[in-house]
Amino acid sequence: MVDYSPAMMTDMYEYTMLDATLQDGTANRRCVFEVFTRHLPEGRRYGVVAGTGRLLEALSEFQPSQADLQFLADRHIVSPETIKWLEHYSFSGSIRGYREGEAFFPNSPILQVEGTFAECTLLETLILSIFNYDSAVASAASRMTSAAKGRPCMDMGGRRTNEWSAVAASRAAIIGGFKGTANLLAAQLYDLPAIGTAAHCFTLVHDSERDAFESQIHALGKNTTLLVDTYNIEEAVKTAVAVGGPELGGVRIDSGDLAALAQRVRNQLDALGATGTKITVTNDLDEYALASLQTAPVDSYGVGTQLVTGSGAPTCAMVYKLTEREGASGVMEPVAKKSTNKATVPGRKLAYRSFQYNLAECEHVVAGSETELEAFGAPENWHDLLVDFVDHGQIDTQYTGHQAIMDAQAHHADVLAELPITAQSLMRGDPVIPTETTVLGPEATI
Repeated sequence: MVDYSPAMMTDMYEYTMLDATLQDGTANRRCVFEVFTRHLPEGRRYGVVAGTGRLLEALSEFQPSQADLQFLADRHIVSPETIKWLEHYSFSGSIRGYREGEAFFPNSPILQVEGTFAECTLLETLILSIFNYDSAVASAASRMTSAAKGRPCMDMGGRRTNEWSAVAASRAAIIGGFKGTANLLAAQLYDLPAIGTAAHCFTLVHDSERDAFESQIHALGKNTTLLVDTYNIEEAVKTAVAVGGPELGGVRIDSGDLAALAQRVRNQLDALGATGTKITVTNDLDEYALASLQTAPVDSYGVGTQLVTGSGAPTCAMVYKLTEREGASGVMEPVAKKSTNKATVPGRKLAYRSFQYNLAECEHVVAGSETELEAFGAPENWHDLLVDFVDHGQIDTQYTGHQAIMDAQAHHADVLAELPITAQSLMRGDPVIPTETTVLGPEATI
């Protein structure tokens, strides 16, 4: 694997702010930062949280190496005193937020990071780069699996994005409901089901389509899936069944009018006695294409470009904002921006979802001081959405690794079932439930 340092996956100003606050004495002020988005992508009804496990894995390695420190010193990015401080850096704060697989809406406090200003500010870019991309892919995957109506979707997007984002996309896609990935590194790192057989070049390199099919079946067995649209689909299906017999696992169609072709291929397979042979379709699919294929006899889908680009929304526009900090008196004080169109809600947050008739009806965000939030009593039909991921530097490992991904996938399925059915509509509209924000106590200082 490429050797890299999570501690350098930052913007320069995070280190220059660290340097300045260490010099002026504010670096050790206790702070609370919050991750949220002001709006969903236009027309989307909900978002899906993904990336927490990757953040926790990176956080455990977030310590500048000697090479990192030498680079910072050579470029005069920070002072020698800050270099010495960084030699002993490790995150000792706490992080809580929404579980992976949870739905989020505008102003949902997806993540809250508490610690000193110095240790929290360095995490901004890492957190946002992970959550903005992973949540965008998981959100797209959720829309696609909903449109697929139970037919499995597979990630085939690795060749359509950066090599490292391809790995992240595979993981996020599983959280959104996908069943496997073509990316072997993702499968290796996260113990995910790997899928894939052959491309058109495999057929073209052989002297005949029959030779290619015989070679693939000899190597992979009759349960393999043969690609049948290199030349003539009807002839290819006939040859595929002749070579593989009625036990042939599947055929894949990668071009043309997929619905019409799937119907013809299904009828042809049945006529040839291959009634158990599955049909997979690929070719620039998105949630709208999947919805249009609902009545077609398709058994599974391979999705690439639209998955790894968030199906038109490659970021969730999440931001990382300071909402509470220790003042000169040592007392924690809520703070907020009042910038035009960028105002923030002061104070740390609680987050709940209320239900009626077992359906979610509203997202509730309650802001205030630590004391005020401890005294707050939520109504019985409000479900708490926040969990603890890091407690004073101790990472809860149940939210990392393979099982965490599968738990997130199951959790997302449960969450989606609790949202009003309009959440699964592909028509543009407002968030499926509103968000109500309540601020306890006095207004924030600036």
